[in-house]
Parts: sequence; C-alpha cells; structure tokens
Amino acid sequence: MTPDRDPGLQPERTRLAWRRTTLSGAVAAVLAGKTALHGGASAAATVTGALCCALWLALLGIAHRRIRTLSASPAPPALRPAAGAAAALCTVATAVAGAVLVLV
Repeated sequence: MTPDRDPGLQPERTRLAWRRTTLSGAVAAVLAGKTALHGGASAAATVTGALCCALWLALLGIAHRRIRTLSASPAPPALRPAAGAAAALCTVATAVAGAVLVLV
C-alpha cells in the first residue's frame, strides 16, 4: 500500500513560481519593446520586439493553464512534458530574441 501524498505547501510554491516567471517575462518583453524602439525603429528590431511579446503571451497562456490546474484540486497532476517543453522553448527563444535585439 502506498501512503497518501501530503503535498503541503508545494502547490502554492509552484503557483508563485509560475507567477514570478510570467512577471519576469513581462519585464523582458517590455525591455525588448523599449530596445526595439530606442534610437529609431528598424524593421528587424520591430519584428524581434514583437516576437518577444508573442513569446511572452504564449508563456503567459501556459502558466495560466498550469496555475488553474494547481488550484483545481488538492492533489494536482504532474506538468505534462509538452507544456514544460513549450515553456522552456518560450523562455530560451525570448532570451535569443533579446540577444538579437542587443546586437541589432
């Protein structure tokens, strides 16, 4: 027999971590937009800034879905690998787009 799992405060910590992640993404998207528009907006900088904003919106959607799942039940299911991979991809792509903005 397996003992019942006592998650304690782990779901709450996970919800807070997702919120911190989306807040960090929002700051990165705002800074990307500011960088894209600073000193005259080139087409490449504008597209890259818009890409950063779109990636942030995708990350926000993933995080919102996970936060709702964590709040729905006392023993939430594990994060699906596809959702985790999508969140990681959005984060890495935002970092790459930010680096491109600095170099452009």
